[in-house]
Amino acid sequence: MKSNESNVYFITISENESDQRIDNFLHKHLKGVPKSMVYRIMREGEVRVNKKRIQPKYKLQYGDEVRIPPLRQSKELLPIPINLTSITALNKAILYEDNFLLVLNKPSGIAVHGGSGLNFGIIECLRVLHRHTKFLELVHRLDRDTSGVLLLAKKRSVLCSLHEQLCNNRIKKDYLALVRGHWKDHVKTVNAPLLKQTLSYGKRIVQVNRNGKPSETHFKVSERFTLATLLKVNPITGRTHQIRVHSKHVGHPVAFDNRYGDKIFDQQLTGCGLNRLFLHATALQFRHPNSGKMIYIEAPLDASLHRCLQYLRQHFQ
Repeated sequence: MKSNESNVYFITISENESDQRIDNFLHKHLKGVPKSMVYRIMREGEVRVNKKRIQPKYKLQYGDEVRIPPLRQSKELLPIPINLTSITALNKAILYEDNFLLVLNKPSGIAVHGGSGLNFGIIECLRVLHRHTKFLELVHRLDRDTSGVLLLAKKRSVLCSLHEQLCNNRIKKDYLALVRGHWKDHVKTVNAPLLKQTLSYGKRIVQVNRNGKPSETHFKVSERFTLATLLKVNPITGRTHQIRVHSKHVGHPVAFDNRYGDKIFDQQLTGCGLNRLFLHATALQFRHPNSGKMIYIEAPLDASLHRCLQYLRQHFQ
């Protein structure tokens, strides 16, 4: 990185930083700068690559020189509190790690990345805790309240390889979900297009809509209770809130879903002591980008989900 007397910065793109969109690069590099400002400085030509204006979708190449103007970053974002037990415990949640990959059993209640009023997320914390790792990026995402297997790449080439596997449906993702009522055995696949929408008061939701993106989820009954069903779920596409919205679409919202759920159903489960979404990414299967071997990684349920199932087996079977 170099700068001139006007505090304009020039960054030369390394091999690890190449093949990503310029807007995504800027969001990560300009911590605390609102996204609206990032897009404004691109639109006004203040950000340049190799002295030329660029579009947000431009993909950076190895050796590109990026011009970044001086910006005032928000002081509201606090340093990541790496001394907190809940953050340092992320190291204990690592399921697998080598020179190319890191796989985490993500806790419920922590976002995978900062933004939308959050000072930090999983990726920001891991970058601090693994500060000697030059490159660390999310391969995919999990909802804030969803727990389970989360895959991260330690090299740009690994990230690209895994994204290609995702695009070609060669990464299998398995979930467990507790849903309302008696799931019918013949309902094995839900094909319903999903569309992101913003409500009048600003809340963002996903709805089944014919103008949405094609979305497919496979369901299989794992265990039955008198008022609920435990499902094994395999999403074929990876849309936002896909499992939660598809479950609701066929009349079986996920337990303790504060966005798409059923409060009466949740009240019936009060005795189980659960206060979080019952959706857990149980396993991930993919081909290792370096060795070529098939990797299968499982994430155990946390104590709260275990207690909930034990309660249901004792009182509702």
